[in-house]
Amino acid sequence: MVIKNTHNAQVGKLGVICMKGCEEMGRRIDEHLKQWDIDRGGNGRSFLVDYVCPRFATGEAKGMINQSVRGYDLYILCDMFNHEITYKMYGKDTSMSPDDHFQDLKRIIAATNGKTRRLTVIMPMLYEGRQHRRFARESLDCAMALQELQKMNVVNIITFDAHDPRVQNAIPLIGFENLQPTYQMIRSLVTTVKDISIDRNHLMIVSPDEGAMSRCIYYASVMGLDLGMFYKRRDYTRMENGRNPIISHEFLGENLKGKDVIVVDDMIASGESMISITEHLKDLHAGKIYIFASFGLFCEGLDKFDQAYKKGLFERVFTTDLVCPFKELCTREWYTPVDMSKYISYVINVLNYDESLSDLLNSAVRIEKTLAPLRT
Repeated sequence: MVIKNTHNAQVGKLGVICMKGCEEMGRRIDEHLKQWDIDRGGNGRSFLVDYVCPRFATGEAKGMINQSVRGYDLYILCDMFNHEITYKMYGKDTSMSPDDHFQDLKRIIAATNGKTRRLTVIMPMLYEGRQHRRFARESLDCAMALQELQKMNVVNIITFDAHDPRVQNAIPLIGFENLQPTYQMIRSLVTTVKDISIDRNHLMIVSPDEGAMSRCIYYASVMGLDLGMFYKRRDYTRMENGRNPIISHEFLGENLKGKDVIVVDDMIASGESMISITEHLKDLHAGKIYIFASFGLFCEGLDKFDQAYKKGLFERVFTTDLVCPFKELCTREWYTPVDMSKYISYVINVLNYDESLSDLLNSAVRIEKTLAPLRT
């Protein structure tokens, strides 16, 4: 993709704030932006804005920006799910929860004093995105969080692979972009797995449940593959950890015998459901299994995946680096991180020049160019 910016002027002086846990991603984004600035005849200055969020011994905090941001087109990148960031509270190391990260985000927005020209929040995994609808007497946390940001004069919210993008209905008067990492995941697959055959006779897309069908339909369509689906049979007479437990997975689709499979989902949380899916696929005589997940949380550690890999249940797991992978994960031979920094840089650059995101949102042409050599 070529950076043009030939028609529109910048909305304002570009600035990027990378919240705690996003420093490495921010450094790579800044390198892309600096290079494009040089290509346009600029001096290649850094676009990163200096800030701190110091904490008191009680755990209370404040946000401080150490330079002027008056008139800036400011982008704040925040990873709500980086649990490796800690702070001291009453002398004890305390891991930052999503709530802590969200509070720090609001502190930094407040520290701008409303002086920015435009304020955009890039929140790759949407805060409270799984608490997006009400079934009984429940809170609607995601909607409330989005409305809070709107009241703080945020005009654009950029997220990736939202659990349910309809949550944007809570903020109909500001921008909400739900981007997909489809192209980056496919490109990473074909560059990592050299011998993969991408055609209907050798490869199939499988959705782990009905909720993931829309993204799986897109993968199957752009890759020209058949699609299968599991549906979850649940026990609705009891609750475990806030949800009805899964009794079994039932498969709907073509014969899998001898076919390789790509299982696509938005996240890996505990990983139990994903491992169960791979066991069922192997029982159906599937070949090699590759797992795509936009966000790899691995909330209960990596032991289950290590054991499943040793059993031959899957070949490789691909997740984006939008949620920072913890250190142990990056050492696993079965894991491939998918770099999203250049894509985010494109988004920031295009918005800073007030241009359309349409070309970035539609990845079908880029996917076709990537797959064309494998089909000849």
